[in-house]
Amino acid sequence: MKNICFVALLLLLLWNFTPIYIIMKIQNIFLALVACLVSVTGKAQRFGDYFEDKTLRLDYTFSGDNRHQEIYLDELSQSEGWYGRRGNLDSLFLQGNGQLTVTDPESHKTLYRYSFSTLFQEWQSSEEATKVRKSFENVFLMPFPKKPVDVTISLTDTHNQVKAKLTHRVDPKDILIRQIGKVGQTPWKYIHKGADSKRAIDVVIMAEGYTEEEMDKFWEDCQMSVDAFLTHEPFKSLGEKFNFIAVFSASKESGVSIPHKDLWVNTALGGNYDTFYSERYLTTLKLKRVHDVLAGIPYEHIIILANTENYGGGGIYNSYMMSSAHHAKTRPVIVHEFGHSFGGLGDEYFYDDQYETMYPGDTEPWEPNLTTLVDFKSKWMDMLHNPAPEKKVNADGSVVWENIDTPDGKDLYTKVGVYEGGGYQSKGVYRPVQECRMKINEAPVFCPVCDRAIRRIVKYYTE
Repeated sequence: MKNICFVALLLLLLWNFTPIYIIMKIQNIFLALVACLVSVTGKAQRFGDYFEDKTLRLDYTFSGDNRHQEIYLDELSQSEGWYGRRGNLDSLFLQGNGQLTVTDPESHKTLYRYSFSTLFQEWQSSEEATKVRKSFENVFLMPFPKKPVDVTISLTDTHNQVKAKLTHRVDPKDILIRQIGKVGQTPWKYIHKGADSKRAIDVVIMAEGYTEEEMDKFWEDCQMSVDAFLTHEPFKSLGEKFNFIAVFSASKESGVSIPHKDLWVNTALGGNYDTFYSERYLTTLKLKRVHDVLAGIPYEHIIILANTENYGGGGIYNSYMMSSAHHAKTRPVIVHEFGHSFGGLGDEYFYDDQYETMYPGDTEPWEPNLTTLVDFKSKWMDMLHNPAPEKKVNADGSVVWENIDTPDGKDLYTKVGVYEGGGYQSKGVYRPVQECRMKINEAPVFCPVCDRAIRRIVKYYTE
């Protein structure tokens, strides 16, 4: 600040003795320097003013049925180091199906925001949710506050309307915030290190269903997974933005539970197929166990490799992704599911037996690669190869969209248009290209729209 004041004084002294065009140039340089200084110091001071270099873990229970959502606080814990983003703290890149908002109770200033999706909300669209009430574990991480803050968790429905909300005070001096994350609690090792954690995204790859004797095989599977990312775009050119870490979470028994085969295995993370009675849906509901294993390890995003040859996987935005490690299609499945959990991308495949519509026609999806045309300008209109869709209303009140693309077998992966079918629905939801990694495993690349979305979210996390 002393240097800025000196330059300002110098400008005043020179005002009457210097040609006006020179003064204007000096002023412009001065203003640019001030703007740059404010930008840099503001971002650096912002995190340090409100947060410590530690992590606060918040455990919640979400419960309800197909009509009701309830939120309960479980417990709080803390560990050394904060490995999430340090910029863009008060903004959301994507809306998600829920949000965490941290505010200063005195000024009501928003200090941190985080969006997510949950298995609980996905389960609410299932037929089972019409018959029984269930509860689900959920775990979120935030930078550890220096002063008391208010934390609000909100859950939205398929119309993006808030249906449940909980606000509670967190006092960093609370003696019941448990200390976790002892060094050496779970062995881990870098597979690929792009940069320091403050400038890169830390992704852990966890072992599920591997015994102590199978850890050499797990290490090979981790290397295969990282290779699947870093040999394909956009991850190939963004390698310095990612750190991949192998977490050797050993299981007592080998393999993964497959309920429809009456096979139950004692594993480290409690994963199983048949989630929501879908045979290939591989997930774990034991999120507290997952994060217990990770305590003390640098991580933001979670990949779980399951020691099985059975096809399957699952990915939940800003929660985790899980995949079979030994199926012939493991590599594309891993990339696809990471598109969900990291990029917030929606499924582009579709069928006609969905129990309940997840994308109603009067609401624009928050996923960047799906649209109902309600707010298409916010999606990929700027990337179209032909005019944008136009809405026509017939005399009988029926709606027809013009300029909707018809698959023609050409430029399957690159020709950006508006193709009907996506988000599990054959009608009313549209995708950007004919084929993409978010639609079929055979697609060699992400489509241009998904590629751009991933690059944007990487920039959001790291810059």
